[in-house]
Amino acid sequence: MLNMTWEFKLKPTVEQVAEIERTLSVCRKVWNYALAERKDWLNSRKSPVNACSLHREYILPADQPFPNYVKQAKALTQAKQQIPELKSVNAQMLQQTLRQLEVAWEAWLLKRAGLPRFKNQARMRSFVFPQMLRNPISDQGIKLPQLGWVKVRWSRDIPDICLIKQARVVRKASGYFVLLSLQADVDIPEVPFQGHPTGIDVGLEYFLSTSDGLQVKRPRFFNPLHRKLQLLQRRLKTKQKGSANRSKLLQKIARVHQRIADTRKDWHFKLAHQLCDRADALFVEDLDFRIMAKGMLGKHTLDAGLGQFTNQILPWVCFKRDVYYAKVDPRGTSQECPDCGAEVKKDLSVRISHCLECGSIKPRDIAAAQVICTRGQRGIENACGVEVTGSSVLNSSQLALKQEIFGAIRGISSHTVRLAG
Repeated sequence: MLNMTWEFKLKPTVEQVAEIERTLSVCRKVWNYALAERKDWLNSRKSPVNACSLHREYILPADQPFPNYVKQAKALTQAKQQIPELKSVNAQMLQQTLRQLEVAWEAWLLKRAGLPRFKNQARMRSFVFPQMLRNPISDQGIKLPQLGWVKVRWSRDIPDICLIKQARVVRKASGYFVLLSLQADVDIPEVPFQGHPTGIDVGLEYFLSTSDGLQVKRPRFFNPLHRKLQLLQRRLKTKQKGSANRSKLLQKIARVHQRIADTRKDWHFKLAHQLCDRADALFVEDLDFRIMAKGMLGKHTLDAGLGQFTNQILPWVCFKRDVYYAKVDPRGTSQECPDCGAEVKKDLSVRISHCLECGSIKPRDIAAAQVICTRGQRGIENACGVEVTGSSVLNSSQLALKQEIFGAIRGISSHTVRLAG
């Protein structure tokens, strides 16, 4: 089963824009009310009996169950009969809002993310239609529940074998977009290891260094527009909250941030295709970039977008281009000699790897990339029990199937293609 999400820009009318904004407002109220219920229940279990607050205290019955998704969805059905505003919005859309809150709450309990926050008008930016109407696509646009036919700027043709499972309407600084979740009922085998392998070491001095000797300097996406952002945000201090001038200025700031993000994503895709042109198998360190983003170099780490490149864009491009992709253990890759395997201890200030055992002298990042490439091949050999130098290819029927599916994709820009979920 192949799942993809494609992004297209909408061209709604004035009435449709008003309906989208009203829907976002209702979803925001449902999110805030449901989150307040959960926080009230949690706060009612925090304070001991002999240490109640003098200002205010939550009083809930001791046997009242936690308001999870099932209970809140049931309460939403009852509230729709009493509140006309809720009845005017698609019921499944509001249920999806509660489901997103449930996912965010579980992520907080597992310490994977922070506590969900209340949303103002600017923070609620999307809603989803979990079920689409029959034949929702035409040359004029797309037919969405509650909105009707909306004009779309079709930047690519949707393959006939793909079904549209759901649609998400997103408000961005440059306009409104729709994310279509496509599903093809086909089984595409994983790309096998084959051909020339290459190890990749990522960092901040060089965005990446390969085992073949290629080193790419880290581009500063944020620096060219940093001065403009400073001037806009300095003017923001003098604007009154809730005024029209403040709203216009916030829109300008959001467009600058979106331009930075689009430039970064475009550069990542071009670099991923360049790497796939030079190798048949790519190995990358399995790093948690969230830890790097919390250090004193966090601003530079987020500006480089290392996680977006290694976890999202590069795997997708490798899968589309029939290039094997795998991650290896990152421990000690820069403390090992790539030629003899001896331990070469050095701190971050040492940028040259000099092995005293075999006399090898190489740049630190290139040596680490060669170690990554060796570990990746060794891992395949241990897992499969075969020589890694052998070439494994798809059979003719599998190759024909994959070429049929991606034939409509490869001829079109893949800047907005990403794996669903």
